[in-house]
Amino acid sequence: MNYTVLQLKDKSLKSIHRRHPWVFSGGIFTDTHKLVEGDKVQISDRSGKILGTGHFGDRSIAVRLLSFDNSEINTAFYKEKLQNALDMRLSICLPSAETDAFRLVHGEGDGLPGLIIDIYRKSAVVQTHSGGMSRDIGLIQDALLGLSGLQIDETIHISAETKSQGSWDTEKSEGSKFLENGHRFYANWKDGQKTGFFIDQRENRALLGSLSKDKKVLNAFSYTGGFSVYALNAGAEMVHSLDSSRGALDLGEEHLKMNDLSNSCHESIQADALEFFSKGDIAEYDIIVLDPPAFAKHRSARHRAVQAYKRLNAMAMKKAKKGSLLFTFSCSQVVTPDLFAHTVAAAAMETGRSMRILRHLHQPPDHPVGIYHPEGEYLKGLLIRID
Repeated sequence: MNYTVLQLKDKSLKSIHRRHPWVFSGGIFTDTHKLVEGDKVQISDRSGKILGTGHFGDRSIAVRLLSFDNSEINTAFYKEKLQNALDMRLSICLPSAETDAFRLVHGEGDGLPGLIIDIYRKSAVVQTHSGGMSRDIGLIQDALLGLSGLQIDETIHISAETKSQGSWDTEKSEGSKFLENGHRFYANWKDGQKTGFFIDQRENRALLGSLSKDKKVLNAFSYTGGFSVYALNAGAEMVHSLDSSRGALDLGEEHLKMNDLSNSCHESIQADALEFFSKGDIAEYDIIVLDPPAFAKHRSARHRAVQAYKRLNAMAMKKAKKGSLLFTFSCSQVVTPDLFAHTVAAAAMETGRSMRILRHLHQPPDHPVGIYHPEGEYLKGLLIRID
């Protein structure tokens, strides 16, 4: 093991002692110009004491720490981390007879910044978000195949490059059917978003289902219709799925067929959501779901995102009928739960209507948040009653 040691400036030591897994470029004393994205490095204080090991990055986050000691990053290291992650999922009954798709690794929440692994039955879809994880993909795949308590027949690697360049290993499958709380879905990891399905909304979909019997539901930003399937399976009187993508709506209708659900209670609407709320009449709906894509992926876009969330929620709130329920979400990591709640409150105030928060909504426990890395709580939502 011969990793470059980067000495930290004193100002960076406080966050390391708090076990935050990121080191920013401005906090490093050592010259890094000879390093390349993904190199394995160690960090130290001015005395030379090793404080952690991780991957170097050539942007604002200069080091993503995988350990707070001098561990060697090899197959055995990844196997121990992955087994620990799997043991936690098994302890919360994932997978199960009713749900065979779940998140095995959630980046910093599992001590592996830059790595996402979703399991769909016996397929592991590996998403790398850093150069270091992309370079370590062979080690990760070897570690996956040696886990105790989970059979994996296939690993699929997805990175920014495979998505943007359209490169795909033709020997790999393009997707898989799976179960979620007994509902049948298809994950298309070749052409779909994320790893093929938004499994982070599993518990919120179940909550919607529990409230949907005999109700009229609008599922805005429906993508492939996960919320719609839950509502219809629960006995909703009517569900409208609204999305700007015809392809997503078509796959949503396939999900209805997979669950033996009739189209007589469902309609797909291809439209821009803001335009729909601006011009359409939504007073017929008992429940409205707002689950937009991330409006901001970087801090520089946060203000614009907040304004977009406020506008969207205000438009829905103004026209919603008295006594209706609103599920509203943000998956923008740079928009904190407090900021999102304040933004939704500002939207409510703009309408002049009385409203009550019935529940705060979050990502499920297989998407854990590291106690030293609160930024990992990216999915946040509110269930609101509009009076």
